[in-house]
Amino acid sequence: MRELQFREALREAMSEEMRRDKNVFLMGEEVAEYNGAYKVSQGMLDEFGPERVYDTPISELGFAGLGVGAAMNGLKPIIEFMTFNFSLVAIDQIINSAAKMYAMSGGAYSVPIVFRGPTGNAGQLGATHSSNFENWFANTPGLKVLVPSNPSDAKGLLKSAIRDPDPVIFMESEVMYSDKGMVPDGEYLIPIGVADIKRKGTDVTVISFGKMMKVALEAAEEMAKTGVSCEVIDLRTVRPIDYATCVESVKKTNRVVIVEEANPLAGISSELTYHFQRHAFDYLDAPVIRVNSMDIPLSYSPSYIDVTIPNVTRTVEAIQKVLYKA
Repeated sequence: MRELQFREALREAMSEEMRRDKNVFLMGEEVAEYNGAYKVSQGMLDEFGPERVYDTPISELGFAGLGVGAAMNGLKPIIEFMTFNFSLVAIDQIINSAAKMYAMSGGAYSVPIVFRGPTGNAGQLGATHSSNFENWFANTPGLKVLVPSNPSDAKGLLKSAIRDPDPVIFMESEVMYSDKGMVPDGEYLIPIGVADIKRKGTDVTVISFGKMMKVALEAAEEMAKTGVSCEVIDLRTVRPIDYATCVESVKKTNRVVIVEEANPLAGISSELTYHFQRHAFDYLDAPVIRVNSMDIPLSYSPSYIDVTIPNVTRTVEAIQKVLYKA
């Protein structure tokens, strides 16, 4: 095991897969000469050269479409968006081309492409650079959507995503790139669609993914000080969702809180809430509680950001409510 930054784990995943398969290449804004906007691709141009690490113009629609065409013809592109807010410019290529091509071609064309980059709030970037799109893309048949929470998962999931025959949305966070964690030595893959129980517990299930796992785990630590045992589940993948792991946990704890950074309407937390009332209703001793961002565009003000997105205080209050007030 080694301690790596989140960005270093992503870089290792891409580099290992590019050494393994000459058809894998990286393309995006500033990924080559500048070593990546967040230094994720640092040194990759030197190793793989300009034929496999491409700087692009500021034209997401153009280079996303180029990537889809390359994937249809046997290559395996990694398309980096500087932020997934910019993916909206390319959403026609992602939704109407990459996601639907296999079905529309009757299986003649697969699209083995990874669209990756940061999602959600990253501090004082303003509303137009602070949105969460995990649930948007998860709503699209034909896409797989991965949102890792730590360096080890990030590396193993990204390697699986690059090898996957279908288009994969791989979402990170600017505020996590410097996070450090232990990463296994040698070759390893993490299967897509398998959640991970990060903390075992008996009193309440807390489910989250991405950087909100920090909030969930810290809230669980706070509750442990009062004698409450929280089981914390990291979805890791929001399409497909590992419903089975979540349901089995709820059957054990009988209570559930879901922490999600996206706005509350039509989110991953909404989908899970429906699933629990459909498949674990008789086991629930309290209503499911969701902790989401407030239903407003995110402000530039740091004090507003702190109260708008999920935090430990709101999560602890939700856990207390399902335990004592439901």
